Amino acid sequence: MNEEKHKKLPVAAIVGRPNVGKSSLFNAIIGSRLSIVHEMSGVTRDRVIAPASHRGRDFELVDTGGLGMRFGETRNLDVWDERIAGQVESALQDADVLIFVTNVQAGLLPLDEEVAQKLRSCNLPVIVAANKADNPELAKSALEMTAMGFGDVSPVSCLHRAGLGDLLDRVVAALPAPDQNEVAAADEEDAAADEENKKDENSPVKIAVIGRPNVGKSSLVNALLGEERVMVSEIAGTTRDAIDSDFQIKYRDGIRPAVLIDTAGLRKKGKVHDAVEMFSVMRAQSAISRADLIVFVTEASIDGVTAQDRRIAGMIEESGKACVIAVNKIDLCADQPAKELVKQIRFSLPNMNYAPLVTLSAAKHRNLNQLLDQIAQVMEQLQVRIPTSVVNQVLADAFERTTPPVIGNAPLKFYYASQVGTAPPRFLLFVNDKKYCADHYVGYLMNALRQAFDFTGLPIVLELRSRPKKVASVHTPARTPGGKRPAKTGRNPGTAGRKPGKPAGRKAAGPSAAKRRTTSGRGKSGGKR
Repeated sequence: MNEEKHKKLPVAAIVGRPNVGKSSLFNAIIGSRLSIVHEMSGVTRDRVIAPASHRGRDFELVDTGGLGMRFGETRNLDVWDERIAGQVESALQDADVLIFVTNVQAGLLPLDEEVAQKLRSCNLPVIVAANKADNPELAKSALEMTAMGFGDVSPVSCLHRAGLGDLLDRVVAALPAPDQNEVAAADEEDAAADEENKKDENSPVKIAVIGRPNVGKSSLVNALLGEERVMVSEIAGTTRDAIDSDFQIKYRDGIRPAVLIDTAGLRKKGKVHDAVEMFSVMRAQSAISRADLIVFVTEASIDGVTAQDRRIAGMIEESGKACVIAVNKIDLCADQPAKELVKQIRFSLPNMNYAPLVTLSAAKHRNLNQLLDQIAQVMEQLQVRIPTSVVNQVLADAFERTTPPVIGNAPLKFYYASQVGTAPPRFLLFVNDKKYCADHYVGYLMNALRQAFDFTGLPIVLELRSRPKKVASVHTPARTPGGKRPAKTGRNPGTAGRKPGKPAGRKAAGPSAAKRRTTSGRGKSGGKR
């Protein structure tokens, strides 16, 4: 499914026995807590890949699971050892430089020697990073690691970020030197990238694969990538980290870069038993927040979806992300009509009717192209912006077709609306008072917008805002250029030709009026006695 990249960065892979701090070193180098770090051995299972850079040299950094027996592991031991070893083997085949991590506090162990023997057969540059050298005395103890025959040892402390610069200097020096053609091509690509960054449609679209445990998320990711990128097992909870994989998808008669994010299964809170599972759920929730589009994987069943599926659907709806529903394992329900399955799932997820639904089988590679087509169609809707005049016309027609019910002591009045955001589309609707709008009428207006503009796979956000009281009514006469409203007819008709300085509405004072003022002003001193 995925096409070959036109340019491949050199790869540095972090390897070592379990519980020496490989993931801690990985996170320290990339400057982000991407890999789960825990004192329990065997936490990392799949390869975690991220871009890194040092002194102007870009490369890919790969975190791997521990090689060898994990002490204290009591269940599925042989299964995980074999699968982790397979992931590490894939990392070794792609790597240009190996960073061999050891624990200086534990010293040189027989398992370190076994890993060293494995690395010698790779014929690759090996740089030993003696981790947990948290003080100068421990840094001196790192000399013990030179007995493995890989030359100088780089003592580091991921906790204090000490020694990372020297280690990366050695890593960059060991990477294959780029030839002049590659340098020129890199310069051209950097210039092109600066230009492309100005256009959102050229940036990679992040697609997170979300679902409850054991519904086939990793199988679907592997099927789309065309390789065994992540582990697949019938055991729930196989995936722990959120695994990012570069991907390409057909889009607008071209190819657009994308990132597929495989996540751990989202469990009910009551079934999260340890810290590693808690971190896995947190990584999955973080993947939802940073994704542009979500593939919600559920399992084909005539009984519909489970309660946990509905909870996950609520999380997706609350996030406001674009979504495509992938109903996996359709091959296991061959005796059931596909239309009945879809109908039951739609009935069980009423709030996800905006999301297109695809039935597929990741194991049999069935209907994968239909899923990709739906993803591309949803991507088309992510940046759609509707002109304000068109939005107002659609909503005005909706108000005219169905009059809003009267809530309170006044009817709802619509003034104007506009689209204020994309991905998801957000509309702002100005009314006389939003408390006069019934909840079901908001749903009616949202359906009117969806019928007019499609928005396949995207939830619509409609915000009602009461018009401020200081804003004049649309029925109020306009002010004159001087800032005064025109005089209303029928009031004080005799004032139109009044001269300045005379009070309005009072007749001019005549002789009788003067006489009245003279007589009324007599007092004890001015009157006759």
